[in-house]
Amino acid sequence: MTVNRRAAVCGKPIGHSLSPVIHAAGFAAAGLLNWSYTTIECAEAELPDLVAGLGPEWAGLSLTMPLKEAALALAQEASPVAIASGAANTLVRRDDGTWYADNTDVAGMVRVLRDAGLKNNPRVTVLGGGGTARAALAAAAEFGADEVTLVTRRAEARDELMPAAETLGLKLLGSSWADAPGAFDADAVISTVPKGAADTLVTRVTWRPRAVLFDAIYDPWPTPLAAAARAHGVRVVSGLDLLLAQALGQFEQFTGVRPAPERAMREALTAAASVR
Repeated sequence: MTVNRRAAVCGKPIGHSLSPVIHAAGFAAAGLLNWSYTTIECAEAELPDLVAGLGPEWAGLSLTMPLKEAALALAQEASPVAIASGAANTLVRRDDGTWYADNTDVAGMVRVLRDAGLKNNPRVTVLGGGGTARAALAAAAEFGADEVTLVTRRAEARDELMPAAETLGLKLLGSSWADAPGAFDADAVISTVPKGAADTLVTRVTWRPRAVLFDAIYDPWPTPLAAAARAHGVRVVSGLDLLLAQALGQFEQFTGVRPAPERAMREALTAAASVR
């Protein structure tokens, strides 16, 4: 008898997520007709009970804000990159019922930044201090950066990321939001802040020639920050690029199908994003 397999993306809010579109296209292309992928609205305090109540048909979960740090704490085992960054965007159910945590955001971010032309040993600035910022620190370390300028509204957010930076071998340079424009003199600027948070910076930034901007937002797109960067000849990477790149790693871990059917997943994402 064919056993139905399930996966989902969890977060709050979650209704906007395009992850179901990507994974459903992957299942269809790989011939996994008994697989489904849904959304689950879940707050951080609700995640432990949710995970504990999942049956054996569940292959894994994708995690978005605000669950990435909580997800890591629930896993019995985790990848080195998830441990080092202090956050997980992926929970994979093992055959014995235990959960394995990974952070495919990191490999995804490295891929899209490298595709955009970022070279090794870059100067990196990260805007924001949440779970995606943790992945950005790990990505910077993968590129061989020695230090990262972290721009946050709260000094406490920088303090919270200090242990991750130390584990990754990075010197963390803190910068207040008021001083954010001066932090854009970098080879890569990685914005992980919510929609609208960086809009006020647009007219105050001096862009570095041949820099790369990664803006984690994809709805709406382009953001004012991304549009300004393009107007100044800066190479721009969107949240859609990362959404696909990190989903490929999740798909492979959930299903065991390697490589993931990237073309079908990309086409489905592009089509869904174009009608938003």
